[in-house]
Amino acid sequence: MAFARRWQPVLGRLRLFYRHVFPWLDALAILAWGILLVKKRLTGGLALLIHVNYFGLVFVAGWILMAIGLVLLGQRFAEQRSRRKTAATPEVRHITLFPPGVGTSLLLGAAIAGLVIPPRILGSETALQRGIAESNLPYTQTQVQSFFNPIKPEDRSLLDWVRTLNAYPEPDAYRGQTANITGFVVHSDQLPDNYLLIARFTIACCAVDASPIGLPVKLPGDRREYPPDTWLEITGTMTTETLDDRRQLVIDIESTADIEEIPTPANPYENR
Repeated sequence: MAFARRWQPVLGRLRLFYRHVFPWLDALAILAWGILLVKKRLTGGLALLIHVNYFGLVFVAGWILMAIGLVLLGQRFAEQRSRRKTAATPEVRHITLFPPGVGTSLLLGAAIAGLVIPPRILGSETALQRGIAESNLPYTQTQVQSFFNPIKPEDRSLLDWVRTLNAYPEPDAYRGQTANITGFVVHSDQLPDNYLLIARFTIACCAVDASPIGLPVKLPGDRREYPPDTWLEITGTMTTETLDDRRQLVIDIESTADIEEIPTPANPYENR
């Protein structure tokens, strides 16, 4: 009883706080999510989360949510000024597992977290967990057609090379071609110490479905000079090597001058 009496004032203040805050939660949550979506679009953060095709849809949805949130806030202000408004918490007409406002509070908390915590860029550890392959994309007729109308080898991105290999997976067909590729470093235990993987993630919808693609790179020195997750721009010549008991297309680097460390791109993912 003494314990209950001691905490009764605190519980009373919490109930009062809840009664005053609860009517605002839905408006604040909707407004916060609208601000989050618009901010991510304007600052380039969407590139780390979803495919570029959905940027416009998310941007419009963000503005709509902001408008709805502002309208709801206006209604709440009007209700507070109205003499008909009672101090009691609105009646809940259905049974729920959690008290009213818990779900909305979680949505509001998630939006606030999204505003203050930057998204994490997928890197080498995730790539090794998901598995990197030269041909790691769904095989489509479009990719076959792109092989017969190829981009110049030196202008191909890593995704272009993988698509070409999907269409015509014969490594010797590309020997002697120049490759100029950007990607992040992955160290694979299955490769010798003078090899690394240059990799990128591709997304079809969002970062959750991101798939790693990559090609082996033969270095003039030891790969320890290039730590995992370092972004590089490399220029080399395509050749074939037998790695892990199979012939693979490899980018042969003749000199360290052909390897340049670069900052992480604003859009580190390839959209497929």
